[in-house]
Order: sequence, then C-alpha cells, then structure tokens
Amino acid sequence: MAIERIVDTSAHDDDSEEQVIEITLRPQSFDEYVGQERLKKNLKLAIAAAKKRGEPVDHVLLYGPPGLGKTTMAAVIANEMGAGLRVTAGPAIERSGDLASILTNLNDGDILFIDEIHRLSRAVEEVLYSAMEDFKLDIVIGKGPAARSVRLDLPKFTVIGATTRAGSLAGPLRDRFGLQHRLEFYTAPEIEKIITRAASILGSSIKPDAAELMADRARLTPRIANRLLKRVRDYADINGDGIIDYQVTTDALKLLEVDELGLDPADRQLLASMLEHYGFRPVGLSTIAALTGDETTTIEDFYEPYMMQIGLIERTPRGRKVTKKAARHLGKDISPENE
Repeated sequence: MAIERIVDTSAHDDDSEEQVIEITLRPQSFDEYVGQERLKKNLKLAIAAAKKRGEPVDHVLLYGPPGLGKTTMAAVIANEMGAGLRVTAGPAIERSGDLASILTNLNDGDILFIDEIHRLSRAVEEVLYSAMEDFKLDIVIGKGPAARSVRLDLPKFTVIGATTRAGSLAGPLRDRFGLQHRLEFYTAPEIEKIITRAASILGSSIKPDAAELMADRARLTPRIANRLLKRVRDYADINGDGIIDYQVTTDALKLLEVDELGLDPADRQLLASMLEHYGFRPVGLSTIAALTGDETTTIEDFYEPYMMQIGLIERTPRGRKVTKKAARHLGKDISPENE
C-alpha cells in the first residue's frame, strides 16, 4: 500500500470532508486569486473582449506542474464570464459517444473543463476537433452499408483544458486552443498570503511568523500549502489552544517530517539513493524509477519539477544528476573523490 505524502501534489479524493473544505478554500474571482499575475492579466483582457462582443471566451489551455491552481482558474474564468461550468477528465471520456453526450447537453456560453486532457483517446480527440473549431458534432448512425454521417449544430461553448504534460498533447488539438498559458510556481510571499487567507476561511488564528514558516516548506504550491495548514491546525487543536503560532508549526512540521526545503522522507530517499549509487554522475529516468519503486511518470510529474526549481536535481542529455546543494542538504560528503 502506498504511503500518503503530505507534500504530494496530486489531489486526494478519499476524504469527503477534505473535499468540501478544499472547495471552500478555492478563490471565486481574479481579485481573490493570489499569484499568477501574468496569466490573470492576459485572461482578464480576453474575458473583457469576449464579454464586449457577446461571445464565449476563446478555448484555453492551462499547463504546468500539479497543484498550482489549474482547476481553480477554470472555475474563476467561468465565474468571471457568468457561464455554467461542466467538469470532466480525459480518462473519464472513454468513447466518442461519451463526449457527444456531454457536448449536446451544454448551453450557449458554457465552459467545459477537461482535466488531464492529454489522456483523451485518439477517437475522442477526432470528435473534439470539429466541435472546438466549427461547433459541429459529426456522428455516425447505423453500421455497415447502412451507416450514415450526421452533422449536428452545437451551442457556442469554451473548452478549458488542463494538463501537466503539454508535450503529450496532440499537435492538432493543441493548435485549437487560442489561449495557451503555463502556470508557474508561486513565490513564498504569495504562498504566505494563500495560507493566511485559508486560515481565515477555516476560522483558525495564525501568527505571521507561522504562516511564513509554513510557506517556506510548501514547495511553492498552493495545494500543498493548504494541506500543511490543515495538518498544523489539527496539531494546534490537540496539542495547544488552537492558535497556530511558530512553535506549534515547528513541532507539527517535525512530526510530519517535512524539512526546511519542503522535502519529505520520500524526496530525501530518492536523492540519497541517487547519490549512493551514482554520486554526481547522470542517471537515467528508468534507473531512478527502479531505485525508488516509482513509475517514471511519477518522478517526472511529482518529484522533479520542484527539486529542479530549487536546484537539487539537474536534467542533462545523459540523464538526471544530483547537485552539490542536494548533497549538502542531506549532510553527504561532497569531496572531489566522490564526484
């Protein structure tokens, strides 16, 4: 059984109470949405122009590491447009008929949000092409010699696609998105604002130095920041007076084994294994997966982005390489003979 990681950037869906809390923490407008200023500036312009013309906003592709707010941004766009939002995911649309059912139930101006859009099947993509470009749905009725193609008119709608792997998206599908934006990692002050806002919504009292400490260990990711806040709040309620101060936060993070760089035991084990077996030499992704027991996609999507962002891992033509900064963080020997 996989151990749940507090710094895992994937969404957890096994706890209904957590889901309810997460929904209430999501900002509902651009004014409430902290960070991603360049993205917000571009989207505000596109939305204002679309509303002035009385048209749906152009199709939007949001990509970047998990946990940065792609789903939240889709909801904000829908709210700013005053449009209905239909949410689905690439793996959930197994057949072209599933997509046809979703599209024919949309209304004018609605927004269809497709998470993990890179996992759509080729047959579903073929149907989506004409739907996005011409607002037409081509379906085949009957089988064999009696089969005939019928083209149905669809309401004017907007597709918002989200993916952590933009490079895996088929070129023709990617080209149909008029707005393509990458969500960047947040800064520590932005994460601190998010934590303070979330604590206020949750009804918890938090000290500024506690919010700053938590922000430094949240891996520059809002989803992790909110998850850390909830666990520290639990610790404060049981082991204190409910007030989240610096000492309570320090003790809670020590219990969670989240260090000063935001790494948990799984992260440190990955770096230690690479150092132990290969030192500072490059190592292939499949070899790292064998060392850790993780899938290569897990390493690419969940381990690498943040550790590359803070300079613990480098990607070279020959493979991944642990940096001296990572070795120093782990307290390892960085003498020349070990390189």
